[in-house]
Amino acid sequence: MATDPLLRQGPDSTDLVLRAGPAGPVWNALTSAGPALFTPLVLGVPTLVVAFWMALAGARASTVLVVVGVIAGLEFLIGWPVLALSRARDIWRVEFAPTRVPASLRLVRAAGPDDWLPIKTLREVRLTHKVEEPYQGDHKPTVSTLALELVLQGVREQITLPFGGEPQRLTDALEALLGPAGVAVVLRTERSTRTRPQRNSVWTSGGSASAGSGGG
Repeated sequence: MATDPLLRQGPDSTDLVLRAGPAGPVWNALTSAGPALFTPLVLGVPTLVVAFWMALAGARASTVLVVVGVIAGLEFLIGWPVLALSRARDIWRVEFAPTRVPASLRLVRAAGPDDWLPIKTLREVRLTHKVEEPYQGDHKPTVSTLALELVLQGVREQITLPFGGEPQRLTDALEALLGPAGVAVVLRTERSTRTRPQRNSVWTSGGSASAGSGGG
């Protein structure tokens, strides 16, 4: 039944795969460690201020480096769990079981799977295909994004999909899977034209005023 690359049919469930790879609290913590290394860079200004004042106070360079290293390490240790917690709710895949006519679903997040829910708690699936087209003379290509919204009982989950295919194909595949369970699947396409960059009006008006003064 699964006819779209994002839908993978297994023996027990059909999965809407949003991110590849394992999920769970340990995996989430490990994958958050790398991005957390940028925390000292983001918080670099207060660290530099401390180093500057220590240097003014006459501290030796080795002492300043040690203090800066300790501060950077503390910033990393603070940023790591904060980043892991912020990513814990990210949805990696949606599982529908059993395979052909789902009676239940669950969201698998970065921190691990949620509880199974009856399929009737899923009121609607909304797909929004946004297309930003170039203006006349723009050499940049058209940009397409696809967003998925799960309208669950009492909550809405919005997800940006890894778009690389045909939205109608995914819509048809979800309708074939969820239609027998009474879940509506809606596709909406929004088209817009990329805004043409405007010249600096202040610079233009200033140039005109200078030219006028010279002519006088």
